[in-house]
Amino acid sequence: MPPKSKLGQNFLRDEQAIHRIVAALGDCSERTVVEIGPGRGAITRELVGKAGRVIALELDAALAADLARDISGNGAIDDGRIHIENVDVLTFDFAAESRAAGERLLVVGNLPYYITSPILLKLAENAGALDRAVLMVQREVADRVTANPGTRDRGLLSVTVQLHGTVTQLFNLPPQAFSPLPEVYSTVFRWQFAPRFEELGVPYEAFLEFLRRAFALKRKTLANNLKAAGIEPDMIRESLREAEVEPQARAEALSIEALAAVWRILRTNGAVAPGV
Repeated sequence: MPPKSKLGQNFLRDEQAIHRIVAALGDCSERTVVEIGPGRGAITRELVGKAGRVIALELDAALAADLARDISGNGAIDDGRIHIENVDVLTFDFAAESRAAGERLLVVGNLPYYITSPILLKLAENAGALDRAVLMVQREVADRVTANPGTRDRGLLSVTVQLHGTVTQLFNLPPQAFSPLPEVYSTVFRWQFAPRFEELGVPYEAFLEFLRRAFALKRKTLANNLKAAGIEPDMIRESLREAEVEPQARAEALSIEALAAVWRILRTNGAVAPGV
């Protein structure tokens, strides 16, 4: 079946990369692994021989049917080792599946370029149900996800992902590793889920909304973004001073700890705007 460009279908064909991706999950012999976008099943077949159970989420109905027919020949479907769902990952209930499995889930996937950020945010929202993920994304996205404070790629996505656990780039893949050839390089990274909200002393929804305001306009300083969010300039200056943050600092220059400190001080001073 030819790939569908509108679904961002570039199928992995590099055997060594397939082995390395599954190996990066660690021992999954008694674990439930959720695979996002199995496509033609290159990673799926490797997982069937290594994981306790595989749940493959495929948006393309024809691909899901083809994969089910292909996998059924080795008995993996009959004995429950693999379950193939024709479903949008953004609607999948990770928490319910984690409860049913009695454990936090492992995740693996070659994420479609056009929907990478929404999938990463979906995983972040479900971090409590997840143990670790090994994901393949466009190299530029991996650079953003793993970016350190003060670097060009640092932004809201970087902070949101890192708030939910540790991210580590593992290896890059050239276009030749896929069929058809994409126009970009890809990167595989591992995400070890460990949400930091309690440790940082910040509430989940309120702090994420604060971050959306803090990073609203990348070219503006944190102070100006907070001013646009409705916080009084005097309160902003005082809170930045107490948090030992330079008044002209941009949000991307600050560590997660520093951003959390600013939010806590703003809250203590009664300066956090409604909805923030």
